[in-house]
Amino acid sequence: MPKATEKDLVPPNPPLDAPALKDKKLCFSYEIGRGEMGVLSFEPYKSLILPFWAFRTVPIAHKSAKALWSIFESYVERGDFVGADMTRKYIQMGMTRARRYANHKGGRKYGNDGQQLEKWTEDDVDGKRKEKEEASELFKRYWRRCTSSEKYLQIKQEWTKSKKDFIKAQDAGASKAS
Repeated sequence: MPKATEKDLVPPNPPLDAPALKDKKLCFSYEIGRGEMGVLSFEPYKSLILPFWAFRTVPIAHKSAKALWSIFESYVERGDFVGADMTRKYIQMGMTRARRYANHKGGRKYGNDGQQLEKWTEDDVDGKRKEKEEASELFKRYWRRCTSSEKYLQIKQEWTKSKKDFIKAQDAGASKAS
């Protein structure tokens, strides 16, 4: 997949599809997990949201974070917790990946031997480290907006309850079939 450029990072219009609103099985197969868990594997949301995620430069990170925030808000407005949470994870991943590049030249934390690579030691003459730090902070501000959104927290609570009810109904149906 080609790397996103600034012009590619425009909030989608019309809004992205919300498959979890149409498919209960898909909706409740989603796991919130820890941090960014599942962000690069939970389809079809991965393919829908990934093209809007980039952090190479501060202007690109700014457009990406803005587009992702728009996507997040759209999912929250429609009550699609899965889409909103996946988007929150991409915003969080922008923060953590940019921070990793700020901390480790080349963005790799571990070498091929599994040993942790050294952090930056030389001066940041070309400004790349500072740029990644700024990109990380930018995503961090949007991530905090996501995690403090009252509507997001409300649909998260509703989704969690609905998932428990769905699983209970599935289990009851399975035990009747036995």
